[in-house]
Amino acid sequence: MKEEIRQNGTAVLWSEDGVSIPMIFNNLCGKNFSRQEYRDYVRNIAFGEMGFNAGEISLYRDGVLVKTGVIPQIL
Repeated sequence: MKEEIRQNGTAVLWSEDGVSIPMIFNNLCGKNFSRQEYRDYVRNIAFGEMGFNAGEISLYRDGVLVKTGVIPQIL
């Protein structure tokens, strides 16, 4: 099973391990962090290392949309 996180219709991250992509999706949506940890994660990891931008993201499993979320603009 292939899982992807897409932004603007482009797959930014993908895996077939069944665990990492849903966890990263939740991280990107702020579900696994406190407020300051989330700001640091978005600024340094999501924007700085993964190549995401502020805006909507989508989680797909085998090409089927599972859920959507938003990465906020971090100042």
